[in-house]
Amino acid sequence: MKHIRSIYVFCSIAMSVQGWASKLPEERELTTNFSNMSLRKIPADLTPTTTTLDLSYNLLSQLQSSDFRSVSKLKVLILCHNRIQELDIKTFEFNRELRYLDLSYNRLKILTWYSLAGLRHLDLSFNDFDTVPICEETGKMSHLEILGLSGAKIQKSDFQKIAHLHLNTVFLGLRSLSHYEEGSLPILNTTKLHVVLPMNTNFWVLLRDGIKTSKVLEMTNINGKSQFASYETQQALTLEDSKTSILLLNKVDLLWDDLLLIFQFVWHTSVECFQIQHLTFGGKVYLDHNSFDYSNTVMRTMKLEHVQFRIFYIPQERIYLLFTQMDIENLTISDAQIPHMLFPVYPTRFQYLNFANNILTDDLFKQPIQLPHLKTLILKGNKLETLSSVSFFANNTSLKHLDLSQNLLQHENDENCFWPETLITMNLSSNELADSVFRCLPRSIQILDLNNNKIQTVPKEIIHLKSLQVLSLAFNFLTDLPGCSHFRKLSILNIEMNLIFSPSLDFFQSCQEVKTLNAGRNPFRCTCELRDFIQLEKYSESMMIGWSDSYICEYPLNLKGTRLKDVHLPELSCNTALLIVTIAVIMLVLGMAVAFCCFYFDLPWYLRMLGQWTQTLQRIRKTTQEQLKGNVRFHVFISYCEHDSTWVKHELIPNLEKEEKLICLDEGNFDPGKSITENIMNCIEKSCKSIFVLSPNFVQSEWYHYELYFAHHSLFHENSDDIIFILLEPIPLYCIPTRYPKLKALLAKKAYLEWPKDRHKCRLFWANLRATIKVNLLETREMCELQTFVELNEESQGSAISLIRTDCL
Repeated sequence: MKHIRSIYVFCSIAMSVQGWASKLPEERELTTNFSNMSLRKIPADLTPTTTTLDLSYNLLSQLQSSDFRSVSKLKVLILCHNRIQELDIKTFEFNRELRYLDLSYNRLKILTWYSLAGLRHLDLSFNDFDTVPICEETGKMSHLEILGLSGAKIQKSDFQKIAHLHLNTVFLGLRSLSHYEEGSLPILNTTKLHVVLPMNTNFWVLLRDGIKTSKVLEMTNINGKSQFASYETQQALTLEDSKTSILLLNKVDLLWDDLLLIFQFVWHTSVECFQIQHLTFGGKVYLDHNSFDYSNTVMRTMKLEHVQFRIFYIPQERIYLLFTQMDIENLTISDAQIPHMLFPVYPTRFQYLNFANNILTDDLFKQPIQLPHLKTLILKGNKLETLSSVSFFANNTSLKHLDLSQNLLQHENDENCFWPETLITMNLSSNELADSVFRCLPRSIQILDLNNNKIQTVPKEIIHLKSLQVLSLAFNFLTDLPGCSHFRKLSILNIEMNLIFSPSLDFFQSCQEVKTLNAGRNPFRCTCELRDFIQLEKYSESMMIGWSDSYICEYPLNLKGTRLKDVHLPELSCNTALLIVTIAVIMLVLGMAVAFCCFYFDLPWYLRMLGQWTQTLQRIRKTTQEQLKGNVRFHVFISYCEHDSTWVKHELIPNLEKEEKLICLDEGNFDPGKSITENIMNCIEKSCKSIFVLSPNFVQSEWYHYELYFAHHSLFHENSDDIIFILLEPIPLYCIPTRYPKLKALLAKKAYLEWPKDRHKCRLFWANLRATIKVNLLETREMCELQTFVELNEESQGSAISLIRTDCL
């Protein structure tokens, strides 16, 4: 056995087969589908809780009394399109909840009845019954609403057994009809009667009886010779005898004369709405069209849909006038491929005209047409080209609704348009209209459809459409949302599938009345310009139709495919003014923090010391043995004034003696027989490094000696690595006499080590000083020590350091 496909659903089952529609109580239902599985017998393992069972399109030929005993809750059973030839309705005696039974399109010839009191839908159409299968038991089904029947012979006696039932629909699906007893159909008590005739059946008697039977009559397969005895015999059916108000003929294939007789016959009945679908006609013409009697009718609506013309010998103008002279309220001739339409020269009562899907051109409007009562005009799917021509035609009507979609319409700027003030709805979609169409619109328009055109912008110099409430511009080439300065009452805007990258702010400012916006499926550029548009949905309470699946980023590439609602565009990065203020505040706070650090931690001093230390280390790496002088005797020469001697003896010398043992001071190493300048030059040249302790007192007393020396020796340029300046106290530049240009240049360049006032910084100062005077001069050191040792022996001194000082003047 093949796999059973079962679906649990929690809903009320609503089954509709050929017009049946009834709802079952809302509860848990189980639908089991065995359709189209080539079954030859009913499956034995049916689920007991099954309520809907579909066994259609199989090979079932007989049913057993035990087949459905297990499914006692069955409500819907579909057995159509099988091969069942004989059936006993008692087979379903255990299915007391059965409401829907479809046995159509089988081969039933024998049917044994059993009353199923709860049945509402029973379809026995398109079977092989010799007579209509109705008996006394059928009349006991008081809940029956839809009944489908078939039979080769139809008699009054058959329908009399169910005449008391108030049926909603009777469906006669006839495979063959060998005999029909006139007057049989009117016995039925039904609201709707649908008769499907076999091919080439004389439909006249059935049509005449059908109009006497139900309010709605539908007949399918009207073809062959109609066999009207004569026009006079049709007059026997008076207006009082007929019941039908809606008549539908489907799949009609007749000669033109036969079709004309049907029109004339129906014209004098109670039919108010006459519709023919899938009509084919043609052939030679024998009847005089001018003899058509337009009097004595209640006809209001005529519909001809899906019409095909065969070759026939009659001017089409006569056909057009046949319908337009009917002077009814509603006329539809659609899908007929008619190239033209004529109207009488006098005013007509038409309120609704539908000529959709034909090949009408602008020639339709060349002749004056008097349609003063026309309210709806549908011309979609034709070959119209000029919008202004349509406006001239419409201006003489009371038009409210106009459909011109799917044409070839264009409009030039220099063409004037004149629309009636009553026009409120226009459909201009699927044309070739450009921006200029906004200059050819009625001021009274309320609903406007311009989908699928060639519109790029909504011009600012347009007519003020003060009444426009709904505007659809989908599938165009717009690059921005239109403003509402000309559409003050606009509440619904559809602008999907355009070329909108970043909607402008003008829309949000001018379109305050818009409650519904559909802007999906546009190539959005997800940058800051789109931020206000994204925010609109958050504060508009579901204003955007299709949000958020239809709103996708197209640019930039890293966000392509991302939904707009998932894009984060922060206020800071999108608001330039706020960004500038934020940066300014941050810079101000940063500047204040740096200033505080500089003031509190003396950061510039640390930086200068670090820079000097780094420069010194680089110079040390570049120093070579060849650069050293052969007559060097001391490691360091220190020059200072008497006012600074305390700092030199208690701070500088103790820290230098840890590394340098040979120190030359100006207290004892000057030669009394030489000038101060000569002694200074001698001490500097005999020392590896020279340290000058600078202070205001030193400048006022000693500096002129060094100025003379530095003037004759370019130490600032040639041997500046050997000179070290320590700024013990700050020296303002204005305090330095003009005769000391070298000192001013030195202090301006800040080429000195500054003694810190904070004791916590002293360790860094001494490390920087040691790095400055530390030179890997092994040979020079040995030479210095040897010469010093000789001098000490000659002078019989026990100290390793001679102190030489020149008093401050």
